[in-house]
Amino acid sequence: MTALAWQAPAQTKIEQVLQAAASTTRFDEAAIAPDGKHLAYVQALRNPDNSESNHKAIYLLDLAVANSRARRISAGDGQTDYDEHGLAWSPDSTQLAFLSDRESSGQLQLYVAGWKGAARQLSSVKGNLASPRWAPDGRRIAVLFTENAPRTLGPLAPALRDAGVVEEKFFEQRLAMIPARGGAPRLLTPADTYVYEYDWSPDSKELAYTAAKGNGDNNWWIAELYAVEAANGRVRHVAKPERQIAAPRYSPDAKSIAFIGGLMSDEGSTGGDVYVVPAGGGAPRDVTPGRRASPSWLRWESPGKMLLAESIDGGHDVSELNLSSGVTEMLWQADESITAGDEVVSVAADQRTTAVIRHSWQQPPEVWAGKIGAWKKLTQANAGQTPAWGRSEKLHWTSDGAAVEGWLVYPVNYQPARRYPMVVGVHGGPAALKTPSWPGGGFDPTLLSANGYFVLMPNPRGSYGAGEAFTRANVKDFGYGDLRDILAGVDAVLKNYPVDARRVGLTGWSYGGFMTMFAVTQTQRFRAAVAGAGISNWQSYYGENLIDQWMLPYFGASVYDDPAVYARSSAVTFIKQVRTPTLVVVGDSDAECPAPQSYEFWHALKTLGVKTQLVVYPNEGHRFHAPEHQQDVMRRLLQWFDENMPGL
Repeated sequence: MTALAWQAPAQTKIEQVLQAAASTTRFDEAAIAPDGKHLAYVQALRNPDNSESNHKAIYLLDLAVANSRARRISAGDGQTDYDEHGLAWSPDSTQLAFLSDRESSGQLQLYVAGWKGAARQLSSVKGNLASPRWAPDGRRIAVLFTENAPRTLGPLAPALRDAGVVEEKFFEQRLAMIPARGGAPRLLTPADTYVYEYDWSPDSKELAYTAAKGNGDNNWWIAELYAVEAANGRVRHVAKPERQIAAPRYSPDAKSIAFIGGLMSDEGSTGGDVYVVPAGGGAPRDVTPGRRASPSWLRWESPGKMLLAESIDGGHDVSELNLSSGVTEMLWQADESITAGDEVVSVAADQRTTAVIRHSWQQPPEVWAGKIGAWKKLTQANAGQTPAWGRSEKLHWTSDGAAVEGWLVYPVNYQPARRYPMVVGVHGGPAALKTPSWPGGGFDPTLLSANGYFVLMPNPRGSYGAGEAFTRANVKDFGYGDLRDILAGVDAVLKNYPVDARRVGLTGWSYGGFMTMFAVTQTQRFRAAVAGAGISNWQSYYGENLIDQWMLPYFGASVYDDPAVYARSSAVTFIKQVRTPTLVVVGDSDAECPAPQSYEFWHALKTLGVKTQLVVYPNEGHRFHAPEHQQDVMRRLLQWFDENMPGL
């Protein structure tokens, strides 16, 4: 059951596509200065063997100069590589704050650099720093600070291993203030409270933030909205949202705070409706009710207008919302993925000059800037990269009377006269969305198309992109309505494309891993399956995972109060119905979907005589970080489907 003992057979095509995906240069952030004339971006660096390193570099571009060449800015000499990221422009656009581990590997400190000249170190702390943001008056920089943090923060990171007496120890991420001239951070928020996101008020007098008491990894799902006075640390409660909360933003007149609220299954995966609440506190008002899209980011333009970035119909858009009329004007929409780091779109003070990182299945990631929808490409880091996978097509079908969409990737060198196998790839979440994106390191069924497979990636009920009602449509119904949506998508493909119905496989990671485990107990339609970091038994999972708060909005009660609703959606409840050969893979330190869930499923299949294999990857959390493990999963994935869905 060790990943390192297996020797991969020669798979020329998959090796080529893995190499192509792994050699893509990744951009993590893009930040345009308030004056709209300067742009900073973060680019992942590569090792001498062209593999991605653990270091990141910051580059600056002068947008006022035609064909400006990017200049590297660093806390060091510009020749030595460090982990440098966390971009924040000063209000006057003359200085850039950022984080760097120059002094000690893995220990970030805050630095400030001008457009020209050496960087100045502003902090000297022990712990985790994140998300620096200048006060609008330019005198202070706020950061999120976790003193003496024992590990990388977040539920996706590998969990610490318990030994001896097990006790919950909380390391709270708090809002802190560092003078722009440097000095010790001044902690603002209470010691018993974990802060997730924040925003400065326009007058620099206070900060709005989302927070919860206790374990930070677990309690994001019950965070509430607060404000803290910058001068004295006095805290007031602003609002308790009906569901999860993200992206708090002050209005330009400081009278209101907007946020995104909705059913969100994962921290950092944002979608829902836009709410506005008085800054002094009160009842939040939904300003996008019934919208057939899922806002994921917002920025006020004026007290009456705001920009929204949204997931919609398998793609993304940027729209302008008029709060008085409730009317939105779509400024840009495309079947691709966009981001800018913590922000989805980085916006200058003129509210029109923007920067984004764009990519799709046909377009590798690069940094773009300009007016929304009229962006110009500024980097060429991935010039010459061409897709090693087949072309894609958006599909729409009907399930239980509702519209569902998804993506179909064709086999490379597609020939209509042939009949092909197909693998269905189910996304995680479940509150997430599969959109066209350039594959990188990690689990991605898209790559199977390079070896002659159709790949169907549906967005069933529970996904973003079709409004909050659609996202909530799988509450207390995991594995039932969403599986019907997926099977209806399979039927639509079989009806219109040359796919061999006897060679259809299923795979997924996280919630997609659960869906894989559950689906093979409900249907014999899948010839083979690969479950990554899945959940086989919701009842035992409740007591094993470290983020059980996310389950309550979906199941309606704890497992101790309503065990039946958990059993109803558990694969082990129906385990004797499995006939499908299933490969199971998981990280040994996964806190979100712990390895015992994979052991439980594998043990049952092995006991029942169903072909199976379990592979456990050492020192990996929910998201794998070691490139050799990422690629090993994809090699095994292909081999499993090749062996168990051979041509007939």
